[in-house]
Amino acid sequence: IRSNLPQRSAESRYLHTSPEFPMKRLLAAGSGSIYQVCKVFRDGELGRLHNPEFTMLEWYRVGFSYHALMEETAILATELLKGKRALGPTDKLTYRDAYVRACGIDPHGARTQDFIDAASKHGIFATGIAVNDRDAWRDLLLTRLVEPQLGRDRLTFVYDFPAEAAALARIRPGEPPLAERFELYLDGTELANGFQELTDMDEQRRRFERDCRAREQQGYPAVPVDERLIAALTHGLPACSGVALGFDRLVMLAAGATTLAQAMAFPAARA
Repeated sequence: IRSNLPQRSAESRYLHTSPEFPMKRLLAAGSGSIYQVCKVFRDGELGRLHNPEFTMLEWYRVGFSYHALMEETAILATELLKGKRALGPTDKLTYRDAYVRACGIDPHGARTQDFIDAASKHGIFATGIAVNDRDAWRDLLLTRLVEPQLGRDRLTFVYDFPAEAAALARIRPGEPPLAERFELYLDGTELANGFQELTDMDEQRRRFERDCRAREQQGYPAVPVDERLIAALTHGLPACSGVALGFDRLVMLAAGATTLAQAMAFPAARA
């Protein structure tokens, strides 16, 4: 008896965490500036500001600098919040300035022990972070001390991140080298993450391979390098900047809600 059911593929497939890679392939194919509103999925992320499935607005501007894209992102967010939130003037801070203001230390030059001491001073104690893992201690203070102070009654951009935090962003040479990346905050909540996009295929492959090695060392399953994206970069990605905005978080803040679940029809607990 011949079955009419479709055959199952032997190839492993994944729900996408972001539409970024296929959108960059379209850009390389000559699409011009593009946007997309879509569902994305991140297993293991569930809490006051997280849900495994959420809505993302992502767009790319050909020929835009990341500073120009910040301005456009602020215009969009301000328009969507009009009549729902009273906002002060939009603020912009470098990552360094935001960090110094909140923690009193320079995130680019500080030693690991400086981060540990700052954490202890503010009553932050971490288990599971190695005493020599500088990036982890720096990121811990970012989430516990820096971010909660950002965007109080105004849109606030933080830009020029450490080079280590540039998975897909272009790095600007200098001392220190900086990732041309920005994040947008309101009421201590991250709303958007954007980059001056990396267009160098060789550098992107090195980063993918470095990330694969890091996953292997941490005991996570291997993730294959996206060869189609590398092929698109080889063909030529135009100079562009891109940003992803968490739509559900924006709705949450516009509605005056305190949890993401309150802004979603079917959060994980009721899915």
